[in-house]
Order: sequence, then C-alpha cells, then structure tokens
Amino acid sequence: MTICWILHQTDAEQGNGNLKPMLDDIKKTLWATADKLRANMDAAEYKHLVLGLIFLKYISDTFAARQTELKKRFADEADDYFLHECDNEMLAEELEDRDYYKEVNVFWVPESARWENLRAAAKQTDIGKRIDDALSGIEGENPKLKGILDKRYARAQLPDGKLGELVDMISTIGFGEEASQARDVLGQVYEYFLGQFASAEGKKGGQFYTPASIVKTLVAVLAPHHGKVYDPCCGSGGMFVQSEKFIESHGGKLGDVSIYGQESNPTTWRLAAMNLAIRGIDYNLGREPGDTFTRNQHPDLRADFVLANPPFNISDWWHGSLEGDPRWVYGTPPQGNANYAWLQHMLYHLRPNGRAGIVLANGSMSSSQNNEGTIRAAMVDADMVEVMIALPGQLFFNTQIPACLWFLAKQKTTRKGEVLFIDARKQGSMISRVQAELTDDTIERIAQTVAAWRGEPVAANQEEGSEGVSTYTDIPGFCRSVTLAEIAQHGHVLTPGRYVGAEEVEDDDEAFADKMQTLTEKLGEQMAKGAELDALIRQKLGGLGYEF
Repeated sequence: MTICWILHQTDAEQGNGNLKPMLDDIKKTLWATADKLRANMDAAEYKHLVLGLIFLKYISDTFAARQTELKKRFADEADDYFLHECDNEMLAEELEDRDYYKEVNVFWVPESARWENLRAAAKQTDIGKRIDDALSGIEGENPKLKGILDKRYARAQLPDGKLGELVDMISTIGFGEEASQARDVLGQVYEYFLGQFASAEGKKGGQFYTPASIVKTLVAVLAPHHGKVYDPCCGSGGMFVQSEKFIESHGGKLGDVSIYGQESNPTTWRLAAMNLAIRGIDYNLGREPGDTFTRNQHPDLRADFVLANPPFNISDWWHGSLEGDPRWVYGTPPQGNANYAWLQHMLYHLRPNGRAGIVLANGSMSSSQNNEGTIRAAMVDADMVEVMIALPGQLFFNTQIPACLWFLAKQKTTRKGEVLFIDARKQGSMISRVQAELTDDTIERIAQTVAAWRGEPVAANQEEGSEGVSTYTDIPGFCRSVTLAEIAQHGHVLTPGRYVGAEEVEDDDEAFADKMQTLTEKLGEQMAKGAELDALIRQKLGGLGYEF
C-alpha cells in the first residue's frame, strides 16, 4: 500500500474515523523524509523549496484531474460537453482549451510544467532550472500568481541529487480526483509542514507561524462570518485559513468574506499568497511586500474584523515619517517598542462596528514605560478594550515569552463600560515535552463565555446546530466582568489574574480541626518511618566500617 494510494481513498472507503489518523501518519512520514533530505541546509531556506514543490504538485494534480473529468464528459452523449465525431487530434486540442480550466478555478499548467514531466527529469543535473522554468511558465499563464512563486531551485544549496530525491518524495503525495478532497488533503499537509518548519526554525519560526490553537481561539471569539477580514502582519496566512474553516463549519460560504493582508518579508509574503491560492481563497495582500507602518498597502481599508499576531516587542520599527501619523489616536507609541503602534494601527483600520483580536506579549497589559501606560489608559477610558485573555505558557515554538489576547471593539453594542477578563493560564494541555496547546474544548469554553457575556447566541449542541443565549456568570479564577472605574483604580493594568480572583476550592465539609488531626497523624507516621530507614542505613554502613 503506497502513500499515494492511501491519499486517494474517500471517506466512504476508509471510514470517517480512520482517515484522519492515517493521514496524520502519512504527514509524519513525509516530514521525516523531507527533513532527512535537508542535510545541512537551514530550515528557513529549505521551507520554501519544499512548500513550493508541494504547491506545484497540487496545481498539476488538479489540472490533470480536470483533464480526466473532461475526457469522460466529452465522451458522454448525455453530457453538455459531449463532442460529436471527435477524433484524437480534436480531443487533444479541446483538452488544451484554457477556458475549461478557468471556469472551475483550476490553474492552467503549461505542458512543460506538468508534474509528470518534472518527475521524469528528477535525476537530471538541471532539475533546479527546470523547476524554475516551470514556475515561470505557470506565472505567465495565471496572472493571479504573477510574482508569487519563489523561483530559487537552480541556486538551491542542496547536495547533488537531493533536489531530485525531494521531487520523488513529493511525487508520493496523491491529492485525489475530487477538488474538495484534494484541497483538504493539501491544506492539511501544507499546514502540518508549516508547523514543523516553525519548530525546526526555533524562535525565528514564530515570526511567520502562529500555532493553530491560538488562531482558532481568535477566530472563535471574533466569529468572522462576513465582511472584510484584515491581518496587517499576515505571515503565512494562517489567520485567513482558519477563518475559512470557521465559515465553512458554520454553514457559510467563502465568498462571504474579503481577505486583506500585508507582510514585510518577501518570501513569507509569497508563502501566504500560495497558501491562500491553493485553497481557492480570493485575497488582496497588497501590490508587494512592505512594512505595515511606513508602507501601508491598504490605507483606506476599514475592516469588519482584524486578526493578527504581530512580532512581539520589536524595537526597530520607528521612522521619522510616522511622527504625527493619524493612526496614533490615543498617543504616539514609544520608538523602542511597537506593541501600541500595532494596537492603534488595527483600531484605525476597523469599521465603526468592527472588532479586532491581537496576540501580544504579556508586558503590553501592564507596561507603563515611555507613554505605553498613558496610551493604554486612553484606550480603556474610550471603551475600546472588550476582552482580555491570559494564555498558558509554552504555546509558541521554542519561545517562553508569555502571551495574551487583546480583543478590541470600535463601538460596543453591549457591555458598554465593562471589560471581560479571562485567565486561561492553567488551561493548556502539553502535546510534547516543550509545547502546549489549547484543546478544542477549552477554546469552545472561552468562546461561549465571551458570547454569553456579550449576550450573543451560542451553540448549545454542535451536532444538532441548535442555538441559545446563555446567561453570563463570573467564575472565580477563570472569568470576571469589570467596570472601567475599577480598572482605573488598578492603574489601567489589564492583567486578568488581577481581577478574576482565586479559583474556588470545593468544601468537603470536613472540620478544620479534624483535617489538622489527620494531617498531623500522617506526618507522625512518615517521620517514624523515616527514623526507621535512617537507623537501617546507619546499621548497614556501620557493617562496612563507617563510624557515626
């Protein structure tokens, strides 16, 4: 049973419960093989080679699948596409008509760029140049991909033969003949590889990849069903992908939202565009990569939702042209830290009824240095802050910086003059020795708590899809709704642990005196046992000639 064969199975053939673990095993096998081929190449560089080839394999597979479908339809007398008196030459000519592919949003792939031709040449010394030429040909035929595909294979610093081996490895990924299935398989493989590369890159990997459970939490709380969604530091596009999943899981259509983003790193900008293109998501990432503060690609955008994980505490962001910028409504951010520049940039780009969810370092909740406390106080007093969530540690790849989630509302419709604080620091589940995540149950609990606090419907039964409005209640140690006046009394510090209090301890009705007696008796027993062991050790050592 080959990898390719397994990935071509449908849910009906494999069973819904068995397909996911099988696919998980395949992803791990693919990663292990790809990582082995990396040799001494830096993960940050290698990432683009692997993901670019996966992208190329996918669009070639979907093109081939469309060709197979067309052949069947051309021969079916009952089909609108039926070709009367069609010979082989006419069939070949018809199969090369680009309109058949564009009408179903399949990228046109020139013959020289089709995967079977690249695979046949995998052992040739010029395979790198062939891949670059294939990518150039695809860009030339598909204007939406112009300038997006990363053509770096001819100059890749891989040992001889390794690039060909990588082509052979990726050839084992079969995306199936159903478009929706192919996109889902690709999405899962792509997302898994992004996460693995982030882990391999260590701290630097966090600059382009936000762990899935954090993104899910942002999306679950914001619930971006419709309108314009914006990420001003979009990395590889994870916020948009998770928004797509949320919309589909709630019965919506992908066309219900418009995607806007910006990214300063050119290679990561291309990665985001590829990540969205393979999922059929329409997007606007600006004309080119650029710094969000000094080269704002969407100056007139007013979004319904902003989701972002900006780089924490960056100190080299300031430029003299930013003095007096209209985005600094609540005060000029300090030149040595961009946290409050990001917050104000996002508020500026919100529509009057828009909401934003932002990941920031914990220091942003309490810092009073260099005007940050003044800006935070102004934002709180203006009732811009809606929800604050403290996150568990170890959620990010190889970095221990504790983080939090800010949720901003340009114009609250409920709970005016209040902020909801949620302390989720103890809600993490370890998935490895060094990394934690928020489980789906925890994310749902947080989202339903926020929805109840806002007075919005929450799903009472996910399988049945029934909804109802729950009554919000403060839960000591987890959540509490706090007035702006009380926050002002605390110096406008927004750390949830300061407000939610301690978790209630269940009372087992055992009297304090009885508890003390039980504990004292247990301690006495343990001390007596300790004395016995001490005497035994002395006896044994005395037999060996040691004196005490």
